[in-house]
Amino acid sequence: MFNSINKIFSKYTGLLIRMDDICENMNWELMNRCELLFDKYEIKPLLGVIPANKDPELLAYPKSESFWNKVKNWKSKGWEITMHGCHHLYTQKSDKNDIFNYGGDSEFYGLDYSKQFDKIEMGLSEFKKREIKVRSFFAPNHIYDQNTLEALKKKNIKIIIDGYGLFPFYKSGLLFIPQLFYKEIFLPFGIQATQLHINYWSNKDFERFEDFIMRYHKKIINLDYIINITNPNLFQNITNYVIEKTLKTARFFK
Repeated sequence: MFNSINKIFSKYTGLLIRMDDICENMNWELMNRCELLFDKYEIKPLLGVIPANKDPELLAYPKSESFWNKVKNWKSKGWEITMHGCHHLYTQKSDKNDIFNYGGDSEFYGLDYSKQFDKIEMGLSEFKKREIKVRSFFAPNHIYDQNTLEALKKKNIKIIIDGYGLFPFYKSGLLFIPQLFYKEIFLPFGIQATQLHINYWSNKDFERFEDFIMRYHKKIINLDYIINITNPNLFQNITNYVIEKTLKTARFFK
């Protein structure tokens, strides 16, 4: 019986490395170091690529003229290429009535369905030009409304790397992979994604991350692993429900 419980814990314990704000303009020195680290430990991260970046803060970083070739190379290694918004421009503002009660600036929230659909279609066209297949998405600043979800489904994007919980869950016909923390934290039980913004890292931040990878690399998983084990049961659904209600309430009154 103990062995059976241990196997269940092991099966449903893992961390997906999600990297945000991957685009032509970024901290390439640190990105190159991360790539060497991932290759060393055979890690297949998930990269949130901004397909048509117009964010002035990001545009201030060094530009890679071979960016899309790099993306294709990462894809050939088995890394997951995910769409992270379209332009990464915050033109909207949520009143905390967004899907996760985050509140704050948004690229999508509040726009009508057709405008959100056009943004998503435009972003996906940039990947299509380079023959890069994309099956997942996460929005800048975690902010979605129902129109965002419906537009994604219409374009056959049915996986979102965001949300509350300890286990992947289905909502509105989409699979959500929970993302709880703003830095790398490994929980002793559950499946979640990180949120890494390497553009803001110092050398010390990278060294901390390197130590983390050395310690936990055997429990770092990829998106395919998560898809293959996802079949929410009553325990997982109740756990996710409690965590979601707690965190959404906390954010609403923040």
